[in-house]
Amino acid sequence: MPHESRIKKSLLNVKVNLLFYLLSLFVSFFSRKIFLSTLGDDFVGLSGTLGNLLNFLNLAELGVASAIGYLLYKPLFADDRQKINEIISVFGYIYQKIGFIIGGAGCLLGCFLPWIFPDTPFSYGVIYFAYFSMLISSLLSYFFNYKQTLLNADQRNYVVTAYYQGALLVKTLAQMAIAYYTGNYYWWIAFELLFGIAYTFILNARMNRIYPWLKSDIRQGRKLFRRYPEVMTYTKQLFVHKMGYFVQFQTAPLLIYAFVSLKTVTFFGNYTLIVDKITRLIGLLQSTGASVGNLIAENNETKIRQVFWELMSFRFLIAGCVSFALWLLTEPFISLWLGDKYILPHHILLLLIANSFINHTRGTVDQFIEGHGLFYDTWAPITEIIINLTVSVIGGFLWGLPGILLGNISSQIVIICLWKPYFLYSKGFKTPVLNYWTRYFQLFFILLLVAAACRWLLPPSLFKPEQSFLHWTVYGIVITLVYSLLCSTLFYGTFKEFRIFVHRFLFRKK
Repeated sequence: MPHESRIKKSLLNVKVNLLFYLLSLFVSFFSRKIFLSTLGDDFVGLSGTLGNLLNFLNLAELGVASAIGYLLYKPLFADDRQKINEIISVFGYIYQKIGFIIGGAGCLLGCFLPWIFPDTPFSYGVIYFAYFSMLISSLLSYFFNYKQTLLNADQRNYVVTAYYQGALLVKTLAQMAIAYYTGNYYWWIAFELLFGIAYTFILNARMNRIYPWLKSDIRQGRKLFRRYPEVMTYTKQLFVHKMGYFVQFQTAPLLIYAFVSLKTVTFFGNYTLIVDKITRLIGLLQSTGASVGNLIAENNETKIRQVFWELMSFRFLIAGCVSFALWLLTEPFISLWLGDKYILPHHILLLLIANSFINHTRGTVDQFIEGHGLFYDTWAPITEIIINLTVSVIGGFLWGLPGILLGNISSQIVIICLWKPYFLYSKGFKTPVLNYWTRYFQLFFILLLVAAACRWLLPPSLFKPEQSFLHWTVYGIVITLVYSLLCSTLFYGTFKEFRIFVHRFLFRKK
């Protein structure tokens, strides 16, 4: 049955993602320390800045993958293989064109690297080798890896995760060995490119085994392109949304480099590494994205709204636990991990937590907006970009790093917190948005109440987490368990959909 299939695939996605999350967690933090100590703060900041420049070029993707993913939900639900082949062929044709555009734009941007990095301590040989290695790795997705969109739409994201994260772990371990024993920039960069090539071969071999009937043809896609005008309609709408996403998540390091320094990019990157790893844990819930699309295809409105609040309440619980742990554990962890010199002012941490909490709790609204195909509010990301850049540039000029972070927060409050729920409820659910805000603040109040109680009952002075990793670990386990148990109990007792969510997975076999 479709319902059982959704649960089974969602759980498999979560299990595989969780496994590789735990495997990569230790490697990521350990490798960061090795890279900083052997390659230097400036090189780590350089590689991060180059990555953000290339992410800007990837805006040319225009959101085609999301549009194709949405179009695949119904034929996958109906097992219409002919239509799936046609859509993937059209996708391959579009992605090939985009690949050529990105390749050309990337070569053009490469001409300006001496102006972008005028006072760099590195030779331009290192900078160009790193830049073009990353560019080639990025282009592989457009010419060879585009079929993986079918895996995501078919609720088989675990396949992509297993192969991508597995290859990424091998690459990181190899780069750690290179950095530790040689400190050679060129060899370190070369493994970035080798990883991309190896992943391409492995993924496509796996795709052929899972979907032996999949016969995508780019030439046929060119002929079929006009048969699917909705691809370009959704793509144009999604491009603007992707612009808003890019400005929100990718411009901060560039602005920090412009208004502060390359070294501050590295210091900030240490904090964002922690937040990103936690975000990946919450991102396991995105494994339900394709299942949401499949659910909406059934067109049962009562069930859709019930599942929305099941996922929303669970995401709130996780986001609250993570934010509370970040508040009390981040600074002692930075001190133990890298040293006191890498600790930024406390208000930077608070701004990061506020920003990440909004991002953690927005996911369910985003999933259901995408599942309903509601992409036409293109004014919203444009407004988000204007607010973000205006506040970030003015704030960066006046206050540096805190001002840049305020740009992200202010734009998210206006668009993500206020507009998006209204848009979903009015155009998707077609019910008053007041119901959303009543339940939102009910959940939020519980999180704040429990945080205040735990902070008073379990102050850091009782555990001294800054003294050693053992003290830090004990403190982290205690506060996380106490906080999560109290929140879970209150959620279970006061929120019907949370009870349904718990019962759904505890007793799913029945």
